[in-house]
Amino acid sequence: QVQLVESGGGLVQAGGSLRLSCVVIRRTFSWYTAGWFRQAPGKERQFVAGIRWSDGSTSYADDVKGRFTISKDNAKDTVYLRMNSLKPEDTAIYYCAASRHVRLVGVGPGDFGAWGQGAQVTVSS
Repeated sequence: QVQLVESGGGLVQAGGSLRLSCVVIRRTFSWYTAGWFRQAPGKERQFVAGIRWSDGSTSYADDVKGRFTISKDNAKDTVYLRMNSLKPEDTAIYYCAASRHVRLVGVGPGDFGAWGQGAQVTVSS
């Protein structure tokens, strides 16, 4: 059974950077994409970025484009989220997720079948 283990959250000042990592344990070829979501207190879980294992295609939410970068290392079964120019509104719990779907656009939490435990990211002003 696939398992996702995240690391790298923390506290950073506005304008700073963080990198999240997610190891996908026991990943098989049927898990086509990986993604990052975030959930702030009192808000719904929202898509942040996604990547396809086979060809590295990516997609991003509009409010993180140009600031966040999703990448992968197939040899390590690891997905990363590099977050630059962080803003207080980026504060949330960030979740790594795996999907059996190929598409990256228009995806939501229901399209992902496996989740990590979450990593807190706090951006101070």
